[in-house]
Amino acid sequence: MFTRTGGRKYLTRNERDAFLKHARLGDVETMTFCYVLAYTGCRISEALQLRAGSIDFSEGQVVIHSLKKRGRQVFRGVPLPPDVLAILKEGMRTGALGRDRLWPWSRITGYRRVCAVMSAAGIRGTYATPRGLRHGFGVCAVQSHVPLNMVQRWLGHADIKTTAIYTNAMGPEEREIAARMWRHALS
Repeated sequence: MFTRTGGRKYLTRNERDAFLKHARLGDVETMTFCYVLAYTGCRISEALQLRAGSIDFSEGQVVIHSLKKRGRQVFRGVPLPPDVLAILKEGMRTGALGRDRLWPWSRITGYRRVCAVMSAAGIRGTYATPRGLRHGFGVCAVQSHVPLNMVQRWLGHADIKTTAIYTNAMGPEEREIAARMWRHALS
């Protein structure tokens, strides 16, 4: 979960919270786009392919077309929190989100909007990108004790070994274990 020079590749929970707080301050299109990326861990290109019919309000999920499956039609359902579903529904009702594609932008436009929110939130570094959000989703899911096979499905990974990299990030549990050692060392 680190670059070749030791830089972190993922957003922490606090950074993700700051990102979501600042996303809420922007226009409905940017806010909903940022929320979908943060709460699904999908790739930016996958988010840009979402249509109104991709949101399954009755099941509380978004159905994502996995674009990395080389020509195969593979879809995955990822649950969304009720408040994010409500924001999406309202955006569709008011016409702020497109009926064909929810966000009819290019990949570059989506990337720039996410990076602008990151900058407004004071998040700087190689992880201040849509990919950093994706990695942050994976790390948060693993640290929240979501079963690895479920994280694999939600992220659309073909191989569980790819998903297992998220277990390498230091989380609160690891710090608690270290703290127990420090307490014993100081006694």
